[in-house]
Amino acid sequence: MSEFKTLPGSGIQIIPATWHDLRELYQLERLCFQVDAWPILDVLGILTLPQVLRLKAVDENAMIGFIAADLRRMQQTAWIATLAVLPKYRKTGLGSALLEACESQINLPRIRLSVRQSNHPAIQLYKKHAYQQVDTWSAYYKGGDNALIFEKTLIHQ
Repeated sequence: MSEFKTLPGSGIQIIPATWHDLRELYQLERLCFQVDAWPILDVLGILTLPQVLRLKAVDENAMIGFIAADLRRMQQTAWIATLAVLPKYRKTGLGSALLEACESQINLPRIRLSVRQSNHPAIQLYKKHAYQQVDTWSAYYKGGDNALIFEKTLIHQ
């Protein structure tokens, strides 16, 4: 994938992430998700497993956002495993840019994701991008919060 600016004049780029991003992604997870942040081994897995599409947003060489999709070809479904944007960069369009960049590289008919029921900004983001709720997983998250399962059908030209 070629680098591209996500916001005009911002200098922010979305580029592939690699295992070299382990420390920065681990810190990003902690800052963005606190109680739900992944342990270090999960972060390493998302950065190294071959079936995972991973993109990072960088500003002045610092990771400010990240998205990963687990491409489950046998199920004809991609699962968005995580979408994180540093608080300072939220409500700037960066979450949408990461989601769109990821979707553009998924060559499967369906994308799914889970989101904490209480995460209203994320739910609004997904609805804005034509995701529809298809299921609820009870008490999925720490603290007993439900996971809402959203799905989007991709139309490939």
